[in-house]
Amino acid sequence: MKKLIFTLLLALIVLGALQAQEKRYTVHAVGFYNLENLFDTCHDEGKNDYQFLPDGTNRWTGLKYSHKLKNMARVLSEMGTDVVPWGCSFIGVSEVENAKCLTDLCNQDALKAHNFRFVHVEGPDHRGVDCGLLYNPKLFRVHNVKLVPYVYVRPEDADRATRGFLTVSGTMAGEHVAVIVNHLPSRAATSFYREEGGRQIRLVKDSLLRDDPNVKIFVMGDMNDDPQDKSMAVSLGAKRKQKDVEPDGLWNPWWDVLASGTGTLQYDGKWNLFDQIILSRRLFNAGKDDPKDYSTLKHFKHQIFSRDYLFQRDGKYKGNTLRTHAGGVWLDGYSDHLPTVVYLRKEVK
Repeated sequence: MKKLIFTLLLALIVLGALQAQEKRYTVHAVGFYNLENLFDTCHDEGKNDYQFLPDGTNRWTGLKYSHKLKNMARVLSEMGTDVVPWGCSFIGVSEVENAKCLTDLCNQDALKAHNFRFVHVEGPDHRGVDCGLLYNPKLFRVHNVKLVPYVYVRPEDADRATRGFLTVSGTMAGEHVAVIVNHLPSRAATSFYREEGGRQIRLVKDSLLRDDPNVKIFVMGDMNDDPQDKSMAVSLGAKRKQKDVEPDGLWNPWWDVLASGTGTLQYDGKWNLFDQIILSRRLFNAGKDDPKDYSTLKHFKHQIFSRDYLFQRDGKYKGNTLRTHAGGVWLDGYSDHLPTVVYLRKEVK
């Protein structure tokens, strides 16, 4: 009997010690989503938004606009919930016409439930589309906002203008983080313009690190290039492998995702992965670091956010993303892009 009691006591002591050694973590999600032409129904002076007016080619009425807002809000509210029940701390977005669209978006029930707010700076793009940042103020506190212009360096492009680099710094999980939201020139332009964009993003990143070497930086956006293309791999310098990243460098976790055969948008039946969230060196463990060290905010996992409702279910384009319009027909869909999400983990002290 004494032996049994001793064994039970020993078991309880060991169990208590194990429980004391267990670590607890918080998990945070950040995302990016190209909203594919989130326009209101009114003309913005000086912008080429005519196809998104009630009498424009898309017959963009209040009904279509309200459906678009509801659809976008549904996706945004669900992003990150595969791991974090309350969703993303912040989400970079592109192809938004103006602050009114973001106000209307945040007033949708699905986003009001998260008390989402937004950051937006009106840019010079001739079509009138900008980048923005939605955020949950309980999870991310904004400190500084700046729109760094994309600079055309060739004299023949002096009169051109496109989306700049929306740069937002703030606090998440008690740490200084910064996000650079981008929408690089489309593939209607040559690779040179996206390569130049990658170089300019790198300069923005370097300036943030000069101000605070400890800042954790997210570079996110619709790059209109894949991870292995020159704009990302060379001009921006985002590496495929963590071990190859310099102290002030960047890691692109989406390189291997695309190599596995999936992406965020399709063209002629082939996947591309333009929608990337790229991480600075302090956001992941590599090299001599303990890969299980989450004493500060570090990369945990990443995913392309996918739901059945985001895809066409039948017809010629079955399996493609379900867009708002296709072939001049209103599909009441979502976007030609899928969102991406990165999850970060931090130990609770």
